[in-house]
Amino acid sequence: MLNECIDALRIRPEGIYVDVTFGGGGHSIAILEHLKGGQLYAFDQDEDAQKQAATIHGSSFTFCKANFRHLKQVLEQKGVQQVDGILADLGISSHQIDAAHRGFSTRFEGPLDMRMDNSASKTAADILNTYDEASLHRIFGMYGEIKNARTAARMVVSKRTQPFKTTFDLKSALQEIAPRGKENKWFAQVFQALRIEVNEELKALEEFLLQCGEVIKPGGRLVVMSYHSLEDRMVKNYMATGKIFGEVEKDFFGNPLKPFASEGRKPVGATEEEISRNARARSAKLRVAVRM
Repeated sequence: MLNECIDALRIRPEGIYVDVTFGGGGHSIAILEHLKGGQLYAFDQDEDAQKQAATIHGSSFTFCKANFRHLKQVLEQKGVQQVDGILADLGISSHQIDAAHRGFSTRFEGPLDMRMDNSASKTAADILNTYDEASLHRIFGMYGEIKNARTAARMVVSKRTQPFKTTFDLKSALQEIAPRGKENKWFAQVFQALRIEVNEELKALEEFLLQCGEVIKPGGRLVVMSYHSLEDRMVKNYMATGKIFGEVEKDFFGNPLKPFASEGRKPVGATEEEISRNARARSAKLRVAVRM
């Protein structure tokens, strides 16, 4: 949904923009094509993304090796107080999924890593080998949204007489409880749960969103694409109420106290043509809000 994201930003050539999920650089390159005198700051904590960013040259581009939860702090260090627009393409990037040694994919055998920041200490293997049954139940249920989360947690604990080391170790241990005919989707949800826990993704998203009202100037635009209901629910709530959880607050006169106005009642989805080229786009939901 590259074109939809770029159109939603309504880029001003001289404006200041942030791509908080650089990944392979596709969105950043497209934004730079629209700038003339403007500036783009791209965030990513991944070393592979940093290497890719090094191939982009020009005074309009600045790469920030940081998690977007540190958005305001990093921008202030660069001398930037407010920006015209922010783009966030949440979740995992294609180059991370396709790298077997990163451990993100259910398709390849690789180490149970799943760190988006390779310098972080906690891996998926650490979680599987050390978390108690109650904690694993919480992770699989909340972050993976699998119906047999308790059974999966109990199974992991019972099978770790030998440490879990690879992605196939995990799949082998849980194979007997994976729903028949839906194994691929179920394992993807288990892997999603572990990835979210390893990288504190939902906490990072919450911290990022709550900074957007301060960082984006009035009239500026927040464009967020999410890939699962947990992320999308948080984005929807923030754009509608200015909060991640709870109802919108109001002033003495009953006027809503929120930084953004959502643009459109429903999220934008990918076209059938794009889904045919990229199956991952099927679950994409694009939401846009304008700073009031």
